[in-house]
Amino acid sequence: MSIKSKRAIVGLLAVTAAVVGVWAAAYPQSFYTDFPWPGRNWVSALGPYNEHLTRDVGALYLALLVLSVMAWRRPTPSALRMAGGAWLIFTAVHFLWHSLHLQVYPPADQVGNVIALGGNLALAVLLLLPDRPLAAQQHDAVRQDQPS
Repeated sequence: MSIKSKRAIVGLLAVTAAVVGVWAAAYPQSFYTDFPWPGRNWVSALGPYNEHLTRDVGALYLALLVLSVMAWRRPTPSALRMAGGAWLIFTAVHFLWHSLHLQVYPPADQVGNVIALGGNLALAVLLLLPDRPLAAQQHDAVRQDQPS
């Protein structure tokens, strides 16, 4: 996989982290009652409100945001692998827990949970795939710059 592709992936994960992180850390009650959007209530279906826990989740996502932005700005193979590893650890546990507790949701929200959380897990795995050799990436860039 190319560095350019991995840079786009880590950018997408950064956007996810920014939205969830700011929402949960700054507006924990709203996050609890309205995530992923008003009327869906994915968090409140799982138990009583806990401001501390909700803000901690927001802080976790904000920490992943910092790491993801750093990897996006300086997309070295090691930075992208580090971001992928961090996201993989978090999303694997997060995905597994939610997958084992889908019974609290109606079918559409069960599917939504699996797609949303599984999508982040898949993106993390993609960041850990081997890099294409730099020579091949440079060859592709030169070919794209040449007129047809």
